[in-house]
Amino acid sequence: MSDAQELEIQTESIDDGVILRPLGEIDLNCAAVLREGLRQAQDGQPGRVVVDLGGVPYMDSSGVATLVEAMQIARRNSTKLILCAMQDKVRSIFEIARLDIVFSIVETAEEAVSQ
Repeated sequence: MSDAQELEIQTESIDDGVILRPLGEIDLNCAAVLREGLRQAQDGQPGRVVVDLGGVPYMDSSGVATLVEAMQIARRNSTKLILCAMQDKVRSIFEIARLDIVFSIVETAEEAVSQ
């Protein structure tokens, strides 16, 4: 049995929404933790949800799928979903899948909040 490391998610309220900061690798074992964090963040239909990926060194397809699902919910609710601070390994996954043109991706949380 593998000792799956639990994903931690920090949240911070901002004027028109919330910043989520997942900390750890996002794979099949913990994508549900990210999904639940995103669901809670989107419950009140905030103006914006920023996902700060600076603390995520690795993400597999289940993590990407979770973010795609969150983006679809955000679009239905007219919420801005913005990804920021992607590490190179994670950014390359989005570029290979051509999701870098689908998602709003910026360098910093400050930039995401001011958009």
